[in-house]
Formats: sequence, C-alpha cells, structure tokens
Amino acid sequence: MTLFQEKLILASSSARRAEILTIAGWPFEARTAGIDETQKPDEPPHLYVQRLAREKAEAVSALCKEGLVLGADTTVVVGDHLLGQPTDDDDARRMLRLLHGCWHDVLTGVALLKIGGQTMVEYEKSRVRFAEMSSAEIDWYVSTGEPKGKAGAYAIQGKAALFIEEIQGDYFNIVGLPIRLVYEMSRTINSTV
Repeated sequence: MTLFQEKLILASSSARRAEILTIAGWPFEARTAGIDETQKPDEPPHLYVQRLAREKAEAVSALCKEGLVLGADTTVVVGDHLLGQPTDDDDARRMLRLLHGCWHDVLTGVALLKIGGQTMVEYEKSRVRFAEMSSAEIDWYVSTGEPKGKAGAYAIQGKAALFIEEIQGDYFNIVGLPIRLVYEMSRTINSTV
C-alpha cells in the first residue's frame, strides 16, 4: 500500500530536497532545471520563489512524457535583503552578519505540474531567530564549507543549529522543502484529474 499515486519528478539537484522526499518515503527521480534565477525589479520575495518554482517545473516537464513534476525554490529574507546562495566566503560572512541576533523569514515556492494537466503554485513561510554570533564564530562556520549552496548561507540541519534560538513554522521548509504542503498539493492535483 502506498499514499503516492505516481512517482514524483524533482526538478532540482538539491541533496536536501532529495533527502526530505526519501525520509517521507516518496518515490522520485531528480532532474536538473537550468533556469535564470535573477530576481525581477520590484518582485516581492513570495512571488519570486513561486515564479522560480514554476519555471523549474516547466523546464523539466518539457523533457518528460508523463508524471508529476515538483519545482521548488528557497530564499531567505531579512529586512529588505533577499539572501540566496552566497557567491563566495566573503558573501557568506556578509549574510551571516545580517542574520545574527535577529529574526528572518525563509520562503519556499512550490510548483506541482501534472504533465498534460493542471499546475499548482504555492509558497510556505517560516521564521528563524539567530543568536548573536561573534566574528570568530562566523569565521569558523564559514570555514566548515557548510554555507556553500545554502540560501542565507546556513544549514539549520547542520552546524548552524548551534546558532538557532527559535523557529516558527515548518522546519522542513527551512531545510528546503515544505513536504506537508507538497503532499497536500499532490492530493488536490490528483483529485482534480
């Protein structure tokens, strides 16, 4: 017996998203979606992540004959700053200095595209409060290499857990995929076929 009506096609090379799907027992295959991830002028963060999720799902769906394609994109927002993945160690330090000692939002856009059918796009928002971090702590964390490839330059499920004081909302969203939202969307999209 399975909860899942069909295999999912994950439009991402994210190891974290793959791990969450694996933990949930959801059969999937991963395909990379190469899209331009530049934010449009004056594009609000919640619309930005939803647009990227949709574009990733659409790019991968063009390569498939059938199935349910999942696109996702995560970003971190602190104040007026949208923090994607750091470009280098100095950029990671800059991001961590913005985050330490304050709350920030983690937004993940999710798109589910049923090939030959409906597309649904939603987003999840969680909040995270970082502890104060000294320059030495920031340097240590950057030296671990963990900030590379992570929105906001940190991995809550890794060494950054040392600096997380509180979260509000979906933990898996902060890791990179709000699995409960994906499941609810899949139930809706499969019930409308």
